[in-house]
Amino acid sequence: MLDFIIKGGPVMAPILLCSVISLAIIVERGLSLRRQRILRYEILQRIEELLRDRKIPEATTLCKRYPSSMTRILLAAILNHDKTRPEIKEIIEDAGRHEVPVLERYLSVLGTIASVATLLGLLGTIAGMIKTFNVIAALGYGHPEALAGGISEALITTAAGLGVAIPTLVVYNYFTSKVDSLVIEMEKNSVRMLNILKRD
Repeated sequence: MLDFIIKGGPVMAPILLCSVISLAIIVERGLSLRRQRILRYEILQRIEELLRDRKIPEATTLCKRYPSSMTRILLAAILNHDKTRPEIKEIIEDAGRHEVPVLERYLSVLGTIASVATLLGLLGTIAGMIKTFNVIAALGYGHPEALAGGISEALITTAAGLGVAIPTLVVYNYFTSKVDSLVIEMEKNSVRMLNILKRD
């Protein structure tokens, strides 16, 4: 593995750094975006029961005890339960706007890494080809072993760049889709709780 990195030349260093950052973000987001961690259906069910029984203080305490994007939005609504329905709806939407960036944290970095890793691979390819042409200019075509180093560097960096970019892009799209799905579910739960809070 070390020999592979060395043969890839200096461009392999930033590609390797991209892979480490990408992996760290994938693990962190994978843990943070677990559906059960954000929505916690058993907690939502309990909050709903408390709101139906008009036990506002208990519902407030439960939201504070189990903080998540969903419970923070509900807490904002519950703390303003005495306001009008349109006002509470606006409060929920405002709280939601603050929570979406929390769910999307670091995803833009993943998208950037996918693009940068590809370009770094291309840069390494160009560097390897330049080295090959320099060898040709100095020694001619009669030394294939001398040419092999530059060609090898070009191919290794291309493979490494794509090897980082492709899985990173796939995971980025997966997380983006998952965030969109979570936001939709949070909106549905918020509307249901609003209907309970301001039921006639």
